[in-house]
Amino acid sequence: MLLAHGAGSDRNAPALVAVENALEAAGIPALRFDFPYRIAGRKAPDRPAVLLEAVRDAAAKLSKQTGLSPDRLVLGGRSMGGRYSSLAVGDADDPLPALGLLLLGYPLHPAGKPDNLRVEHFPRLRVPVLFLSGDRDALAGKDDLEKWAGTIPGPVDFRWLPGGDHGFRVPKSLGGKGEAAVMAEVAEASAKWVADLPGRP
Repeated sequence: MLLAHGAGSDRNAPALVAVENALEAAGIPALRFDFPYRIAGRKAPDRPAVLLEAVRDAAAKLSKQTGLSPDRLVLGGRSMGGRYSSLAVGDADDPLPALGLLLLGYPLHPAGKPDNLRVEHFPRLRVPVLFLSGDRDALAGKDDLEKWAGTIPGPVDFRWLPGGDHGFRVPKSLGGKGEAAVMAEVAEASAKWVADLPGRP
């Protein structure tokens, strides 16, 4: 499992660490990685071409480390990281092989720009996809995400966090039990989905 971070975070984001720990406990190797801008100490994300190449490089590294062929790897991550993993897999000219896509908080559109949809590559995603999002995510409303995910030809699953926002935060007024409990829920759901993927040994 390759785990890429969101735009404002890094490889040590709580959700990625929790998911990696759950995967490792299930006997599934995982690799968290930093995009080049984070390695260089910058805050602004790299250009799209650089982000895409970083996903490809990290997937190649994980394939080499595990001895697994690229089509045996599950790719994904948080927000921007999941998006660029899906863009690499759905590339029109050179699609990156994968066993599945785990998209944690997929950013369907930029903040405040609901008409600027990030779905052009969805019809080229032929692998199983899990969207794991909060049902109060301002970057991907439940109805809109489910609607556009319908353009994906591969099998699609959803896991909604009641009361969760884009960062998976659930306010106490909506039954929030704290970050640790939410991250445990995210990790458990992610690891189970990956473990149950068709084609896994």
